[in-house]
Amino acid sequence: MQRLNSDQAPKALGPYSQGMVTGNTVFLSGQLGIDPATNQLKESVEEQAKQSLANIKNVLSTIDLSLKNVVKVTVFLKDLDHFAAVNEIYANHFEEPYPARSCVQVAKLPADALVEIEVIAEKV
Repeated sequence: MQRLNSDQAPKALGPYSQGMVTGNTVFLSGQLGIDPATNQLKESVEEQAKQSLANIKNVLSTIDLSLKNVVKVTVFLKDLDHFAAVNEIYANHFEEPYPARSCVQVAKLPADALVEIEVIAEKV
């Protein structure tokens, strides 16, 4: 197994890795919309979604992968009423064939975030 770590993504808020690679499969921990330069959570759900995806890109780039390698996405929303806004941001970051995806509303996220996104990618 290989641990992934990027200085261009926020440090883990707990005892976990930003990502792990086993064989050709890459598992990324959920990324919040925290700006790694300031260590501050972005304000709006749109800004948080964009930052979360930027953080994911930065972790994937440590092993020369991109969002094109993503096969599964899970989106956690504090309020499902934000689905359309996050979906629009999401659609601007992924292209066909789109990865499989789940989106669920949760009671609370770390740092009181509005959105958290995690992915599984494949090295090819």
